[in-house]
Parts: sequence; C-alpha cells; structure tokens
Amino acid sequence: MMLKRRISGTLMSWKDNPSHSPLVIMGIRQCGKTFITLEFARENYKHVAYINFIKQEERKTAFYGSKDVDSIILNLSAQMRDTSFVPGETCIILDEIQDCPEARTSLKFFKEDGRYDIIATGSLLGVQGYGQEEKKKRSRNVIQQGRGSNSVPVGYEQIVEMYPLDFEEFLWANNVSDDIINALKHCLAEEIPVPEGIHVAMKTLLNRYVAVGGLPAAVNALLETNNMNVVNEVWKSILKEYRSDMVKYADDKDKAHIRACFNSIPKQLAKENKKFQYSKVKEGGRGVLYRDSLQWLEDADIIRRCYNTHITGLPLEGNAIDNVFKVYTADIGMLVAMLSPSTRADILQGNLGGYKGAIFESLMADTLIKKGQSLYYFQKDSGLELDFLIRYKGECVPVEVKARNAQAKSFATVRKHPEKYGVKHFIKFGDYNIGRDGDLLTLPTYMQFLLDLEPEEVTLEAIDIDELNRLARVVLDS
Repeated sequence: MMLKRRISGTLMSWKDNPSHSPLVIMGIRQCGKTFITLEFARENYKHVAYINFIKQEERKTAFYGSKDVDSIILNLSAQMRDTSFVPGETCIILDEIQDCPEARTSLKFFKEDGRYDIIATGSLLGVQGYGQEEKKKRSRNVIQQGRGSNSVPVGYEQIVEMYPLDFEEFLWANNVSDDIINALKHCLAEEIPVPEGIHVAMKTLLNRYVAVGGLPAAVNALLETNNMNVVNEVWKSILKEYRSDMVKYADDKDKAHIRACFNSIPKQLAKENKKFQYSKVKEGGRGVLYRDSLQWLEDADIIRRCYNTHITGLPLEGNAIDNVFKVYTADIGMLVAMLSPSTRADILQGNLGGYKGAIFESLMADTLIKKGQSLYYFQKDSGLELDFLIRYKGECVPVEVKARNAQAKSFATVRKHPEKYGVKHFIKFGDYNIGRDGDLLTLPTYMQFLLDLEPEEVTLEAIDIDELNRLARVVLDS
C-alpha cells in the first residue's frame, strides 16, 4: 500500500536544486527508504537504474578499480542491458550502499561529472566497520582486484535521515484529513479543548499507533488486515532481521554483547530508575564490556540515548552528562514487539500494568526522535526527575509524560522554585484535554506530534559598513 511520507517533499526539493549533490538517505532498516526512493524516481525520471548491493553482489564489480564515471557507466551498462543510462534523464539508485564502500566513494566523481542523478540508501551507514570477517574478505579482494580507495566523499553528498512513520504520517495512512489536523492545531494555538468526538477518536488512533509502531510493513499489515496477529508476525520477522544484522555487520567479539544490550532494553525501561545500567545487561556486567556494543546499536539507528543534564537550562547539549543516560528504541513499535505478544491487546484496552510508564515515555522519545531531536532528561541524586527537557520557543521546557492525570512530585517541586531551576514554562501530556494552569500547559498525549521544535528564526540587522568607515576616518583624522 502506498503510504504518504514526509520525506517526499525533501526529495522533490533536492531534485529541483540545479546544483544538487548525490543524495544519501540514511535510516533504520525497514523504514521505507527503498520504496519511497523507487516511487519518486519512477515518477520524476524517464529512466531508473536500480542496484541493490545485497541482492545483486555482482553489481559491486562495476565500482572496483577506476572511479571514472564513464568506466562505471560502461560496466553497469554491460550488466544491466535493459536499463538506459541517458545523461540528464536517468536516476541511479544505489540501495544498501553500506555493502559496497567503493560505490560510496564514487559519489564524489558523479557529483563532479554532473550528468546523472544519484540516490543512495543504507541502513547501517553509521556503523563503523563491516564486521571482522567481512573486513578480512574485503581486504583480500582489494589486493586481488585492485579496487583503490573507498573513503566517504565528504562534501560531495547530501545526507538526509529517514525515520519510520511518525504519528502524523500514521494519521495520513488512516485517511485523517488535513481539516482534522488543522482543527487540532487551532485548538492548541488557542489553548481550547478539542471537541469530544475528535478527542476520543484521536486517543483511539494513538493507541493503535503505539501498538503497531511506524515501520511501513507493520502499518500496512494493520491497514490491510485489521488483525493484530498479522502485525505480530510482521514484527517477529523485522526483529529477526535486526538481530541478523548484529551478526553480519558487527565485529566477532561484539556480536553476543550487542544482542544482550538490545535484549535488555525492556527491563532497563521497566525499572523505576530507567537509567541504563550495564549490570542489568548481564549480572556483573561493566561498561568496558558493553560500551562499544551499545554504540554499535546507536550507530545502526536502532536505539537512541537520552542524556541526563547538569542543570535545567540551555544549551541542552552542553549540559549533558556523557555517561548517565536512558536508552529508547528508535520506534515505539520495536519496544512493544520486544514485550509479550499480548502487549498489543493490552495497549488497545488500556491495561498496561507495570510497563505503562515505560511505554508512554518511549512514545515521547519516539516523537522527539522523528522530529530529529536529541533526547535529554533531568535527574538529581535526591530523586528529583523530569522526564524530558526540550528547547521550545527559545526556552528550556520540562515535559512530563503521564498515563494518568496525576502530576509527579518532581514536576511540582520545580514549578514551585522557578528562581532555583530557571524554568518559566512546563508541558504535561496525559489522558486529558487541553488546559492551562498558570505556567503549566496540559495537553492530550496524541498532541505530541504538534510540538513545533524547529529552530527559532533569527533575523540579523544590517550593519552599515559605510558608516563604520566614516567613523574610522574621523578617528584617524583627529
């Protein structure tokens, strides 16, 4: 099923730029990179040359040796006799480019040549290295076939990150109209309650999103069958593929540790103190054993860390504590899939038990990740904790995420002492409608996607250089 994706506008803007570089689309496996890229190319080019380096290993040889574009095109033409390579009319798609570093290197030469549009996609481009055995094999092949260098072409490619469907894209998939979304935006801007009919429907749709997640295969399974058992089977297959990647692309010494870190995420989030602890990966576990493995998962876009901060202030990045963090999955559906198969039914029925806090916090993380945001929280040894800190309208704003209406004690403490914590505004998401209590804005959980987290526009005043020169002459002539 064709799903409307936000990245489509990015692709069109890229094509419309006459000086565009080869485009590299990064993102977690199964987020829809290949599908959306092929659809875009077929709709906007006369000819499309599609290469998948995992399924078509023989295509890699076209990029060995000379990186001259004419040589590469000649080699590809010999292999792909039914494909036309016409300058200015052909889009070349290099799928799973992480499996052919030589093709990544060639992007520089395609940029300099300028005759062909290139879109490369890859699920593990952030992972440093390709696994010990793969590196050994690659080294031998370089000697045997004389491939030459295979460096990343810095400055000759445009990198875009693609995410699984966010909640707004999920609404589009469920035929929720722009009028409904605009009505929600109006209610938020005016801080007035959402009409009850829309409010109830949106809560239902949010529960479905949490239960299914944002990977297209799972969303399509829901839309086509309306059967959660089918969704379960899709997610079982996806998790199996992720775990296979951990074996295929990781160093031999790290494979078991990576899987152990990944498998520990649900129990890490189920703790009252959700800080990631290596000792919870395996009894007696230490950072020296698992640190690189956790980094691998993050580089592969499978997880995101949420860092504790020294203070409740900007810049959040500068105040982060590097070795104190929580870990969330990059998609809410992944966490749910790692729990028992009955969890989806529990979510739809509002019966989550001990995992309720973990799931609602993970939903907020899901929203922020898919808005391209880094994750931060605030916690002191005294027990005071704020679920998330965001930069919102130029300020550091604490965000509380609750399954019920109750307000956390820590949130109330910080509100009572604005002079100590330097915080002027607060946002709380929960199972209620829009409301305002002084410095606190309460919002229904389904409104997380409406947070405007784009950087504030800053207009600089012009500097009158002529006047500065005149003043300088006055000084020199005096």
